[in-house]
Amino acid sequence: MADTRPVAALAGTHEPPPESVLAVMRHVALGSTSPAKVRAVETALRCVHGRFVAVTHVEAPSGVPAQPLGDKETYAGALNRARGALALVPGAQLGVGIEAGVSGGEAERGAGGAQAGVGDAQAGPGGSGPARGGQYTSAWVVVTDRAGRLGTARSATFEVPAFLAERVSSGQELGTALDAAYGLERAKDGPGAAGVLTRGLVSRSDLYVQAVLLALTPWLAPEPRGV
Repeated sequence: MADTRPVAALAGTHEPPPESVLAVMRHVALGSTSPAKVRAVETALRCVHGRFVAVTHVEAPSGVPAQPLGDKETYAGALNRARGALALVPGAQLGVGIEAGVSGGEAERGAGGAQAGVGDAQAGPGGSGPARGGQYTSAWVVVTDRAGRLGTARSATFEVPAFLAERVSSGQELGTALDAAYGLERAKDGPGAAGVLTRGLVSRSDLYVQAVLLALTPWLAPEPRGV
């Protein structure tokens, strides 16, 4: 498991948010039961609060295929999960959606990007991997509140090795391809592709922690001064 102390160290020197902000972030719903995603959100909230804060996690539908392809589809899944989490957990003040996807190479599901049925998420971020032709994986994080305010961020992006990219292009989920290639079982719930490929230096949860914190900036950001 990767060492997340650098993130915690930064959190230890930050300017604490006002109590009104902390109160909102005590009641957070995550639109997934994935252990890796739950750990990431709990770690991010620990950075904010300086202590453990439990996250209510529910299986909110993503509205996109199990293996999202392209940024638009991946963003749509995160948005739908965030909104679904709020709908399923009446007491929550923030809903969080995290969706990992693959872009570039032969992974795209066509020039149209996100599939029909994802609502106004069609207007979300677009694009694909770098022009050199490989497949790349990253995750979108969306946070929303009951007023409809949105915070969005994308995790770090890294290239999918060719032996995994071939399986994804043939229709497998990246997690399934990873398990098959390395003889693992549900690696996506633990280290994920990042953890396996870096030999534990960067886990799937590690990738998501900073993205969750950055998606919280609409609530965390101090009021501007001298403007």
